[in-house]
Amino acid sequence: MNSLEILQKIIDESKRIVFFGGAGVSTESGIPDFRSVDGLYNQKYDYPPEEILSHHFFVQNTKEFYRFYKDKMLCENSQPNAAHLKCAELEKAGRLTAVVTQNIDGLHQKAGSKRVYELHGSVHRNYCTKCHKFFSMDYIKKSSDVPLCDECQSIIKPDVVLYEEGLDDNTVNGALQAISTADTMIVAGTSLTVYPAAGMLRYFNGKNLVLINRDATGYDSKADYVFRDKVGELLGKIKI
Repeated sequence: MNSLEILQKIIDESKRIVFFGGAGVSTESGIPDFRSVDGLYNQKYDYPPEEILSHHFFVQNTKEFYRFYKDKMLCENSQPNAAHLKCAELEKAGRLTAVVTQNIDGLHQKAGSKRVYELHGSVHRNYCTKCHKFFSMDYIKKSSDVPLCDECQSIIKPDVVLYEEGLDDNTVNGALQAISTADTMIVAGTSLTVYPAAGMLRYFNGKNLVLINRDATGYDSKADYVFRDKVGELLGKIKI
């Protein structure tokens, strides 16, 4: 059997699927992968992206942080691809119990998924650092230089997990609950090098651990099935 036939059989026999996705899930929507050859890490800035996207840099160089963030992290015109749409379809059919994503683009929700655990936050949520008023991505995009609260004039911070910051406890607990009770876990578009997110795979006790990634990962030997396909191209052909 080919990749599609094998994956179709697995999904047909599964009742509690969890989809765990990384940056590779959204590259087919035109959002760059941080660590790919053509990704953000390969582009030229005054500072390396991993430093710009850190807590200390946000505090100490807020203007430069937002120059990069607005230019490279806000992809407001991106649309869900076949992978996002299939996850939403599987959830609606009662076969997929949760999406756990390392992405901050909100494309799973845009596709229709309801139960999404965003480990690293979302560009669609932004809060005043003082009064905690909510602001949309559009407000951030249209602001000049550093976006300020329109009520107290304090700096607004995106609800994304920067380097040096911890993950949200409620999000982590929800994701681990879903993973630990899943019978099939589809891990897609991630190099599994970013912790603590990658460590969550240890909590999977189900039957089928499926990896869909174009490049090898350190978890390949532990997976039941490894497919070297584009996520959207493969998942999009699954019939429900």
